[in-house]
Amino acid sequence: MKEKIAVIGLGYVGLPVALAFAEKFPGTIGFDINTRRIDELSKGYDRTGESTAAELSSSIVFTADAELLREATFFVIAVPTPIDKANRPDLTPVRKASEFVGRVIQPGAVVVYESTVYPGVTEDICGPILESVSGLKQGVDFKLGYSPERINPGDKEHTLQRIVKVVSGEDAATLDRVATTYGAIIDAGVHRASSIMVAEAAKVIENTQRDLNIALMNELSRIFDLMGISTKDVLAAAGTKWNFLNFTPGLVGGHCIGVDPYYLTTRAEELGYQPEVILAGRRINDGMGAFVARKAVQFLAKSGVHLKNARVGVFGVTFKEDVPDIRNSRVPDIVFELQAYGITPMLHDPMVDAEEFHHEYKLQLSTEENMADLDMVIFAVPHHHYDKNDIISRLKPGGIMIDVKSVFDRATLPASVSYWSL
Repeated sequence: MKEKIAVIGLGYVGLPVALAFAEKFPGTIGFDINTRRIDELSKGYDRTGESTAAELSSSIVFTADAELLREATFFVIAVPTPIDKANRPDLTPVRKASEFVGRVIQPGAVVVYESTVYPGVTEDICGPILESVSGLKQGVDFKLGYSPERINPGDKEHTLQRIVKVVSGEDAATLDRVATTYGAIIDAGVHRASSIMVAEAAKVIENTQRDLNIALMNELSRIFDLMGISTKDVLAAAGTKWNFLNFTPGLVGGHCIGVDPYYLTTRAEELGYQPEVILAGRRINDGMGAFVARKAVQFLAKSGVHLKNARVGVFGVTFKEDVPDIRNSRVPDIVFELQAYGITPMLHDPMVDAEEFHHEYKLQLSTEENMADLDMVIFAVPHHHYDKNDIISRLKPGGIMIDVKSVFDRATLPASVSYWSL
């Protein structure tokens, strides 16, 4: 059958999926409850910077009108799955999306979830919601599938089409249908998981593994800092071995790596198992912003600068370089810790909407002109926009450079500059 595709949620995950489907399935519906987002996309503007105006002009229907979804035979739900303040999974968006689809789904449709969840959510939570709202019978009138997203914002090499897509379905016929539909847009091919729960688990451990590897590097960097040796130099030496994994220390934020492990640990705890390694990694990574700030305070104190009068400039506030995404950024952790010591840092990021940032973190962004004559630079997110020589020039003579991602070569800095990096 020729599917009529509808993608629910047009963020970093949903939009590229919708655009890819629109190339092969003209008339694909891209749905989002954010009318501002729909209006911008309809006019060829993607505020995430991931899609061009030309790509947005494809044969896709952008809409916030749920009635149009009644035409769909193949739904893809790609809404956020965040955590709350207690680091517990917040399934509100995926529940709401399920209710939306439940109101419009027609017999014979398939609903595929791409949102990151713990094993069991698709069949035990989402399916019953769809069934209750629609009045249809799960497994009879409609079918469920799961295909974990693997979008990496800002990455132009590992795009949707170039990454193997894991697919799953509640039965063999549904798996065939899901695999065929995604196979039409994924050049790298699809991997058929043996069950929906296996596919859900595969997604949640991908980022858990990465989180733990970065946590190890962060712990090593703190140990090497006490020893007075460069973590960057140590990793360069260790990296000459063929099987040494290429991970580096840093702030771990965003909507995946810093979030997904909690989905797995929460479910494990519900089953009576207390995770140790995973949560230890989370504690290390969540504490790195405060650690960087305390190192900055130590350097300022040694330099004789009065903390309340210190001119500190923080460059970059997003969760990673070259993306405007501020969700779960750990840079504000640095700022809040500095404020606790009486320091009022100035913040700059050319990729961020100042109003959105203030709404999210209650912090103001500064203009580039104000970021000058600084006692200290905290180079937190090395966007390509930033020129290293320009950043250095903003320091006072004898100033301090805190290089979070270790992108500067110490030998290229003026001898008078005090330097520290993870």
